[in-house]
Amino acid sequence: MLFALICNDKPGHLQLRMDTRPDHVAYLTGLNDKGVLKIAGPFLDPDGKPNGSMLVVEAENEEAARAIAAGDPYAMAGLFASTDIRPWNWTFNKPEGA
Repeated sequence: MLFALICNDKPGHLQLRMDTRPDHVAYLTGLNDKGVLKIAGPFLDPDGKPNGSMLVVEAENEEAARAIAAGDPYAMAGLFASTDIRPWNWTFNKPEGA
């Protein structure tokens, strides 16, 4: 089952995001290597600076998706003001094998 993880940064925490980014990228790379991560990327503020994240992951259930979200180094560093986890259906432009 697919889940969208919609994460909003705490205001004024860009430096924490940048400092934690290498660990975050390594975490996502590991999820990708396991076939768990489907898509990911940052939300941007009006100045083009990242201020949140959206990931789509494959997980057995919502509890497993929550565990994936909690294991993200950004979440562990306290970057996010909120994280919304929602079941998601990939309807259009799904790559073959995804």
